[in-house]
Amino acid sequence: MWPLYAAGFTTAFGAHAIAANLGGFSDDAVKSLLTLGLLLALYDGAEVLLKPVFGTIADRIGARPVLLAGLVGFALASAAYAVADSPGWLWAARLGQGAAASAFSPAASALVARLNPAAKHGRAFGRYGFYKSIGYTLGPLLGGGLVWLGGFRLLFTVMAILGSVVAVWAVLVVPVVPPLPRARQTVLDLARRVTDPLFLRPTAALAGATAALSVGVGFLPVTGAAAGLGTVATGAAVSVLAATGAIVQPRAGRALDSGRLTARSGIATGLLLAAAGLGAATFGGLAGVLVSAVLIGAGTGLITPLGFAALAASTPPERLGQTMGTAELGRELGDAGGPLLVGAVATAATLGYGYGVLAAVLAVGPLVGMAAARARRTGQARA
Repeated sequence: MWPLYAAGFTTAFGAHAIAANLGGFSDDAVKSLLTLGLLLALYDGAEVLLKPVFGTIADRIGARPVLLAGLVGFALASAAYAVADSPGWLWAARLGQGAAASAFSPAASALVARLNPAAKHGRAFGRYGFYKSIGYTLGPLLGGGLVWLGGFRLLFTVMAILGSVVAVWAVLVVPVVPPLPRARQTVLDLARRVTDPLFLRPTAALAGATAALSVGVGFLPVTGAAAGLGTVATGAAVSVLAATGAIVQPRAGRALDSGRLTARSGIATGLLLAAAGLGAATFGGLAGVLVSAVLIGAGTGLITPLGFAALAASTPPERLGQTMGTAELGRELGDAGGPLLVGAVATAATLGYGYGVLAAVLAVGPLVGMAAARARRTGQARA
């Protein structure tokens, strides 16, 4: 399992180590905000388009070859910029990294499910999410340090080495998991699967969690700065958010496996916690920012392992790659949609209203579910 955890760390580190430091790139190629935005979008855009595709390929030929090919591709894309060290290659390398991550990320998730019994899926996905969160947390910090020491060439060199080491590790340790026989699937069959509540609920929750996380990372520093907090304090708040999520995920997975928590109740609680965190951000100040960071981190930490465990439990083993790839697509849409929604509302009104609107979006599902459950209990009591 350790190479799979390392693969999760690699995709998270690769996404944030570069994204957090592109603004300091010295070349005129990224001086324009529009150009900077396009560079940031390359990685995520490739993932949105390709994750479901590579997930389906993993079901067809086996997840291990897709995992290995993705890691090798990530190393080669990183090495290309490290060797060329020119602005044009930055675009190509970033696109290549995103495409490669689109392969090994859903393949790793599928292998986590295949290599663990259903009774331990919560614990397995909790650990996988923990190491992925570590990548998100350390990416900006370590990436910034590497850029300071040797520029983007050193950062890409380190990522090339990281991808190569994890690929070799996976070759040596990850067992061959042959693809399972699959019944022919029509477009209508796929449409039924992705519109099934057993798929839609956890995927929507994962998208909501990622939206809250992305908004917290992107906008809490803005709220802190408006309250007069320095960059150290706002950076610490973002670190608290990521660290809380990392700590909660393994515990949530263990609670699911032991029966102390159900996926449905845990996901609902996570959404309400994330919504409460966004609500706390509207108060501003150091206390509001820190409380918001803790609540958003706890909410996303609950949702992530429970959501993936629920998807694994409801998916035929021969379709795990496709399901994980499509669910990752939902997360990427949340990653982009959350900041877009908050930013649009903030432009029309204030940032506080932006937080409030996203909080309402996250809370509506659990609150409607609670109201429906209460109505059912009342009806049963009267009957």
